[in-house]
Amino acid sequence: MKISSLAPRRRWLAAALCSLGLAAVPFARAQTATPWPTKPIRLVVGYAAGGATDVVARLVAGKLGERLGQPVMVDNRTGANSNIGAEAVAHAPADGYTLYVYTVANTVNASLYEKLGYDPLKDFEPIGLIARVPNLLVVNPALPAKNVAEFVKLAQAPAGLSFASSGSGSTIHLSGELFKIVAKANLLHVPYRGSAPALTDLMGGQVQAMFDNTPSVLPHVKAGKLRALAITSAQRSPLLPDVPTLAESGFPGFDVQSWFSLAAPAGTPRAVITRLNSELNKVLAEPEIAQRLRDMAATPEPGTPAQLQNLITAEAKRWRDVIKQAGIKPD
Repeated sequence: MKISSLAPRRRWLAAALCSLGLAAVPFARAQTATPWPTKPIRLVVGYAAGGATDVVARLVAGKLGERLGQPVMVDNRTGANSNIGAEAVAHAPADGYTLYVYTVANTVNASLYEKLGYDPLKDFEPIGLIARVPNLLVVNPALPAKNVAEFVKLAQAPAGLSFASSGSGSTIHLSGELFKIVAKANLLHVPYRGSAPALTDLMGGQVQAMFDNTPSVLPHVKAGKLRALAITSAQRSPLLPDVPTLAESGFPGFDVQSWFSLAAPAGTPRAVITRLNSELNKVLAEPEIAQRLRDMAATPEPGTPAQLQNLITAEAKRWRDVIKQAGIKPD
């Protein structure tokens, strides 16, 4: 056979091999792509076991783990108004195996603390909102105020009133500070180390009022140990249908709620964020989960990562303004 007759065949064979090689590249990559998740996932909570954030986290973690096919293990890393847990997650590998229950407190901390070992606004990848929980304005029953108007009248008097909180910089504290600003009230803040001792002194008459998370204070309202004057959400709560909102009580637009969400370290792959958001929304749509959240006075809030990012940005600005105006410093 002549050499010249072999040339076309060689060119055809080289082209064919080249074509096969190129076709094989995507297949090889698909075969070697790392699936997720292949091991347990750690969900960090910045507060102690038994609190509202922990209860919400454990409620979601169990169902989320079932949907992902891997356990989602809650890890309570407490201290410094959730900053210890947040910093641990911010510096964790961005591989989808460490998540964080990001709350309104993290947007507060961005302005409350001058120095942090992480950036609350830049070091996290939003996944999705879980739920919102309103606060209640409650007073000691001995206080002669049956509604918000009567409370404001007392608070605007020269003697003013005192209000308790679970600590300086907490959302419970900031609810009171925001109300103090919009109502032009003379309210003296009395910080405590936690909601429980604050409620004890409120019921004992050592302080006169408090803005507290609805789940914490609801049993005392039902028992008649405290009087609820208003709720801080835009709508009334089905658990307390006769308690008006602050917006209805002369302060339109007043809407302050604690909220809980899922976030991951910044740089977590987009595919992982998308999968987590999808599964989280499915968990929140389950009737059992939705009802258990409502029983805690929490409203399930399925949504997108972009919606959560918008909420974080808006809340950070709002609390930065309140902290600056009120001159609030951490304990």
